[in-house]
Amino acid sequence: MSKFIIKGGKTLSGEIAVGGAKNNAQIMLPVALLSSKTIIIENLPEIDGVDKSLELLSDLGAEIKLEKNKVTINTSKVSKTELDPKIADKFRTSVMFVGPLLTRFKKVSFPHPGGCVIGAAGRPIDLFIEGFEAMGAKVEIGEKFYHISAEKLHSFEYFFSTVSVTGTQSLIMTACLIPGTTILKNCAMEPEVEALAKYLNQQGANISGAGTPTIIIKGVEELNAGICQIIPDRMETGSFALLAAATKSELKITKCNPEHILNLLAVFKKIGVNYEVGTDWLLIKKSDNIKAYSIRTHEYPGFPTDLQSPYVVLMTQAKGISLIHETIYNRRLIWTDMLSQMGANIIMCDPHRVVINGPTQLAGKKIISPDIRAGIALVIAALVAEGVTEIDNIYQIDRGYEKLDERLKNIGADISRVE
Repeated sequence: MSKFIIKGGKTLSGEIAVGGAKNNAQIMLPVALLSSKTIIIENLPEIDGVDKSLELLSDLGAEIKLEKNKVTINTSKVSKTELDPKIADKFRTSVMFVGPLLTRFKKVSFPHPGGCVIGAAGRPIDLFIEGFEAMGAKVEIGEKFYHISAEKLHSFEYFFSTVSVTGTQSLIMTACLIPGTTILKNCAMEPEVEALAKYLNQQGANISGAGTPTIIIKGVEELNAGICQIIPDRMETGSFALLAAATKSELKITKCNPEHILNLLAVFKKIGVNYEVGTDWLLIKKSDNIKAYSIRTHEYPGFPTDLQSPYVVLMTQAKGISLIHETIYNRRLIWTDMLSQMGANIIMCDPHRVVINGPTQLAGKKIISPDIRAGIALVIAALVAEGVTEIDNIYQIDRGYEKLDERLKNIGADISRVE
C-alpha cells in the first residue's frame, strides 16, 4: 500500500494547474450509454473513479480508446444490463449507470454501490429508487442485487426530499429520453449539474432550469453524441487555495473557474486571506494575520462540505476561536482527532460540530487518510507541520486528486510517495 512522506514547514511558490472535475467526469462516463454514437471526453482526470467507470463500461461492451486526459467511447454494441459487482461495489458513482441502462434497455440489475467511508455510511440510494418508481419502473430488492425493470417509462413529477447532486443528475439522464414533460423540484444547483444539462442539450435533449431548484425535461426520441469538455475541479481549486493560505505561501492556481468557489472567496475576504482573481486563474498571496471565522456547510452555492476538511486545517493556523458546523455528513468530522494528535486545539462538541482554538503549531505524525477530503486536509496539515508526517492509505487521496505528489513537488513541497 502506498503512503506519503512529507517534510513540512516549507513555504511554497509557483503555479499549480487544476485538473478536470472528478464529480463531472464520473457522471459524463455513464452518459455515453444514452447514445449509440461516439462520445469524446476531454480534460479527463486520471483518477481511480474514472478508471473504474471505464472498466465498468468496457465490461458492459463499450468500445473505449483511452489517451492522456481524453477518452473516446462507443456503446453501440452494449447489450449487457447487469453491473458486475466486482467493479460496481468499489465506487459509489456506479449507481449513475443505472438510469441510462434503464432508459435504453428498460431493465438493469446492480449491487449496492461502494465507495469511501463517507459514501458507504452516509449515502443511501433511496432517492434514486423513488425516482425510478415515479417514472413507472418496478424495483425488486434481492439478497445481493437490485433489479429494476419497466415495459414503458413515463414522464413524472418528483420532489427531492433531500438535495442530492447525483440524484438530480441520475433523474436528468433517465428522463431526457422519456416521452412527455418531467419536472424535478428541490434539485441540486451545482456547476456539475449545469455541465451535464449543457452537454445533453447540445446533443438534442430539451432540459431547462439546470442550476436552479426546478428542472424541466421534455423527452426526446434519441440523442446524439459529441465532444464533452470536463469542467475544472472546483474542489481542487478550493483545496489548493486553502493550502496556500495555511502554509502562508503565494501560489497561482491556473486552469480553474473562480466563479465556482465564490463562497470560499467571500470567507477569504472576511478572514484576511489576500488574493487576486482572473477569468481562469486565482492568485493567493502570502497572508500572515488570518482571523478565525466560523462556517456552516451547505449545498451549493453555500460553503461546500468537500472544502470543510481543508478549511479546518486553515483554522488551526488562524487567530481566535472558530466553530465548524458540518450539516451534510455526520461522520465527516471524525478525522479531526488525527489533527489533534498533530497538536491542534480542537474540541468535538458532537458528530456535526467542532470548536478550534488557534493558532497552534502542528507537528509531524504517522496518520491514516480515511477519505478523499480528509486526505487532502491531512496533506495540507503535513505541509504546515514541523517535522516529518507519514500518511498511509493514500489510495483515498488518489481517488480525488490526480498525481498530487508530483504537482506539489513542482511548487516546492517536500513530498515523496513510498510504495
